[in-house]
Amino acid sequence: MSKKVLRTLLPLAFWLLLWELAAGLVGQEFVLPGPGRVFAVFLELAGQETFWRTVFLSLARMVGGILMGTLLGVILAVLGQVSPWLEGLFAPAIQVVRAVPVASFILLVLLWVERNWVPVAVSALMVLPVVWAAVRQGLSAADPQLLELARCYRMSRWKTVRLVYLPALAPAFSTGLATAMGLAWKSGVAAEVLCTPKVGLGTEIYGARQALESPELFAWTLAVVALSLLMERLVRRMLRKGGAV
Repeated sequence: MSKKVLRTLLPLAFWLLLWELAAGLVGQEFVLPGPGRVFAVFLELAGQETFWRTVFLSLARMVGGILMGTLLGVILAVLGQVSPWLEGLFAPAIQVVRAVPVASFILLVLLWVERNWVPVAVSALMVLPVVWAAVRQGLSAADPQLLELARCYRMSRWKTVRLVYLPALAPAFSTGLATAMGLAWKSGVAAEVLCTPKVGLGTEIYGARQALESPELFAWTLAVVALSLLMERLVRRMLRKGGAV
């Protein structure tokens, strides 16, 4: 346990020290505030009710987008596995979603939906191709011999899914979901920065940038990073308990 703690704390201490040295060399808080100043502002913000309201609304948007993108990705991947024709139909659209820059998607979605829903839609679009590819990979990894055995024993479709497909799917799905969550957070906060909903982490980041409040800008960014890491850890723990990782 002590070695594990050291492996975590030593790199963190190194980068904090490097940050402090860089801030001291720059000598201008406007350009690069030190970690102590940023953490002080973060604690000050965390003591306000509006901070937690902002965090909750942004978190709700990101979770909604992740759930929507994951559900749609799983459905399209399963349909593609069942029907090669459907896979050929979906694949070009998935590739387009994967290739289009996030900023372009944000601006396009802003034309079609209300600004408070833009981060949800953008997050879902970023999650969709990653989950789709992960599920397709997992389904393709199912052991043909086990599938043949299931047919020989006339197992029900649900039993075949539970005993053959789900174990093959779990590793790829858990890895893909972890990657998708990181993309969802980045794209969702970027959408909030560009579309500036009434309340949101991205809106606060944009406001701090406009007001030239660098410590506050860093503090809100720290909140985004902390929430992303916390959410990813919680999902990994849930998947681990469910036997997915």
